[in-house]
Amino acid sequence: MTASAHHHPSPTNRPYGKRGAAERWLGVFAACNGFVAVAMGAFAAHAARRWLEPPALELLRTGALYEMFHALAILATASVASKASAQRLFLASQLAFAVGILLFSGSLYVLAFTGHSLWGAMTPFGGVAFLVGWLLLAVGLWYFHNK
Repeated sequence: MTASAHHHPSPTNRPYGKRGAAERWLGVFAACNGFVAVAMGAFAAHAARRWLEPPALELLRTGALYEMFHALAILATASVASKASAQRLFLASQLAFAVGILLFSGSLYVLAFTGHSLWGAMTPFGGVAFLVGWLLLAVGLWYFHNK
């Protein structure tokens, strides 16, 4: 194999292939959300104490905790999905987790910083997306292990 083949892989030998773009972007999304979760948790534990009241700090901590759990769930699901016959269910699960992160953790962060209760109305939709993601993951695992 030539050196140029290592730098410019063809679509047939790319690790993700044409159909794997969603999985690649979800992996990047999850890694970035892991970063944000750590940053928000550290901010809540240290710097934010000067500016935010305890209830707002708790919102930041909760948002960071759920963001981290679900970023890790996206990454863990990706490792199974690449080998699974239930790949679509795993991808749907990852997408539900991503939507949940944006709606649940995102709304808690905005609520903590702005105090606008309208943002709190979005949080339950994120929670539902998390639940849907876990159900899809369970069905995918059941299907995968029963093939």
